[in-house]
Amino acid sequence: MKSTSLFRSAALLAALALAVPAFSKPMTKTIEISRSANLGKASLSAGEYRLTIDGNRVTVKKNDKVVAEAEGRWEERNDKASYDSVEIAGNGQIQLITFAGQKRVFVLNE
Repeated sequence: MKSTSLFRSAALLAALALAVPAFSKPMTKTIEISRSANLGKASLSAGEYRLTIDGNRVTVKKNDKVVAEAEGRWEERNDKASYDSVEIAGNGQIQLITFAGQKRVFVLNE
């Protein structure tokens, strides 16, 4: 009887752990893009943007207007990022967004 109760408790904790990300609130940050870049199908010029990540979707706004949207995924890293950054590939596509003090990064789908 005791092992059944322990098993049920473990199963409940596992289910809750999987459900927690679904209830997490969107992350919003102001980022600086140092050069022209592409996000999804949109082209972004250098400048300051407001970025919101909700689940696996990133929305980028400039002056309260949506200028780009794309899909991605969160990945864990071993170390915390020292600063916010946007990694831009040689072809101009934004590949990765890091956030200061966090081990997880947002990787954009290609």
